[in-house]
Amino acid sequence: MARIATFDDWVDLFHAWQHDIDLDPGVVGDYRFDAKFGNLVSPEIEFGAFAGEPKWERLRDVPDQRIRDALLNYVVYQADTEFASVEQQRRLILSAPSEYDLRSIGRIMTEEMRHGWQMSYLLVNHFGSSGRIEAEKVLARRATKKQRLLAAFNVEVNHWLDFFVYTEFQDRDGKFQLRMLGHSAFAPLARSMGPMLKEESYHLGTGHTGLKRIVRARIVPPALIQKYLNKWVPACFDLFGTDNSSSAQWGYVWGLKGRYDEGETDAPVDPSHLNEAARAFYIDECEKLLADLNKYLPADAPPLRLPHPSFNRAIGRYAKTRHSVAGEELDEVAYTAHLGQVLPTPADDARVVALAREPGWIEART
Repeated sequence: MARIATFDDWVDLFHAWQHDIDLDPGVVGDYRFDAKFGNLVSPEIEFGAFAGEPKWERLRDVPDQRIRDALLNYVVYQADTEFASVEQQRRLILSAPSEYDLRSIGRIMTEEMRHGWQMSYLLVNHFGSSGRIEAEKVLARRATKKQRLLAAFNVEVNHWLDFFVYTEFQDRDGKFQLRMLGHSAFAPLARSMGPMLKEESYHLGTGHTGLKRIVRARIVPPALIQKYLNKWVPACFDLFGTDNSSSAQWGYVWGLKGRYDEGETDAPVDPSHLNEAARAFYIDECEKLLADLNKYLPADAPPLRLPHPSFNRAIGRYAKTRHSVAGEELDEVAYTAHLGQVLPTPADDARVVALAREPGWIEART
């Protein structure tokens, strides 16, 4: 890939990426991609070692190379997830349940691309040669080749039930990350978060409304829906990062990424458990969403549940342990059998696709 010198050069690579992933041009239509910036929560750094000082407008204002490196890392990872989600979802436009759903996924994919555009704009215009190289690399990696930086963004989204669970839970993790970055000491990053959060809210609403439409239609069995919760939610737990994370702690000390409830609580911060605290807020929010969905299940159906935080985890204190969806520790044989029972199989995917051909499998929306 040729080295880029300006953001216009990166835009050329962006269009080449769209072509390379075989993105239907109709998804974007006449949408005009642009970098959008909102207001700062505060003009001063809100927490950490530099609290009270003016937020940094330029990279040269950032007082330490370690902080600049960590800041670059935050922007790169955010950009990578945005483009990955488009790669994961792009084939679903061929099987949209309705024109409404086709418009919805088109809007979501377009806004995810804009979020990647936003982060790449920061990389190219604020981080010098290192940023330009990273902006190229986010377009060179592919979810389809399992090259994305976070494992959850290399998982296949096979059908519309997958998509609605993904947007309900994985995009919700994105909301948490954006909100925490909205308090960043680096002003261009913090200003980027407001417009992104406004767009992200539509993605979350699409996920919850979509699952509610499926549950209300009562064609897809709740036990089958549960398997897709078991597929996606553990990966979402991993997205909050490792337990007792030193990188999260330094991110807070340096003012780069706040708590989820930053500015809304007088409780003292526990810098050694920032990821766990954010994950706890996430779990609480997701429990409320499932309580809403469960209101529409048949009376004799088991309620939809979040898998236990110890189930099928790849990072953190539960990484590679053998726990059931209820949190029970299992031996290797029992655990292997359990995974075959509670995670979706190729046969389950085929069943969802077949059910989605039935009239009324999902409530209509216009």
